[in-house]
Amino acid sequence: MAVYTQIEEEEIKSVLSRFGIGTLISFNGITEGVENTNYSLETTTGRFILTIVEKRASAEELPFYTGFMGHLRAKGIPCPATLRQSGDGEIFMLRGKPALLTEFLEGAWPREITPQHCHAVGELLAAMHRAGRDFPVKRKNTMSLAAWQSLIHACAARADEVEKGLFGFLDAELDFLEKNWPKYLPRGAVHADLFPDNVFFKGDEISGVIDFYFSCTDTLAYDLMLTLNPWCFDWKGDLDAGKSRALLENYHRARPLTKNELKALPFFGRAAALRIVATRLYDWLNPVTGALVRAKDPMEHVKILRFHQKVQSLADYGFTGGA
Repeated sequence: MAVYTQIEEEEIKSVLSRFGIGTLISFNGITEGVENTNYSLETTTGRFILTIVEKRASAEELPFYTGFMGHLRAKGIPCPATLRQSGDGEIFMLRGKPALLTEFLEGAWPREITPQHCHAVGELLAAMHRAGRDFPVKRKNTMSLAAWQSLIHACAARADEVEKGLFGFLDAELDFLEKNWPKYLPRGAVHADLFPDNVFFKGDEISGVIDFYFSCTDTLAYDLMLTLNPWCFDWKGDLDAGKSRALLENYHRARPLTKNELKALPFFGRAAALRIVATRLYDWLNPVTGALVRAKDPMEHVKILRFHQKVQSLADYGFTGGA
């Protein structure tokens, strides 16, 4: 979440009039996150989140996101409900950009991640993957390898400002991933951005899952490692094996990984790290003037990538693969 588009009180009041959810009491921009503009709204009937879709999603893709959230909600996953306008659907335009209103979910994301959090997230992700396998709508992952290559190559002239030799390192990794990408592994609808700030807890229980704007149809094991990286590594790129063991073991208990998926986990750890490096590096070098957002350091996931490159077995994650 972030604030790229500044909106006025009268604009929000106009939006609320279409939904019949009371009159505005207060609104505040949410400056956490990096992708879309988000405002927290309080009205006479409750609290809501206004999202203006900004950078890496489009109006045409929003029905996949809202449909997937509704599908998961029906299967017991605590996703926010999307509000509908009277006779005019869920999606509307604001400042020329697609926007949505969703319900506010109680809870908070964990600032200090524990193995207990990772245990719960492993179970949650497995449940989401099981539920998503029969979601009938398909959406290509627009943030796949080709997109990473485009973003990283767009940074070629300045990447070494971040670290000497960084572009050559990332370009070589792109080449390795392209030549070795595993095929014929289980696929389905995935969240593809299950970072800690997108999972809310009340105590040790998960109370909500938000921010589905990267969700798509992709390989489940890739989404697993895309989740593991931000939950189980620290900012220095060091793995907490207790956290990764908790996440992987509980996921595997709830949705057993195949032998080929287990074999591919270190590869997907590398791929997941590079995907985050690609967007963070581009945003780091190309800040948006006037936006209330703090670009995130790409080197955090460069360090995670280097860890995965050295993995010899699943034991390096504190995990035996059920053996």
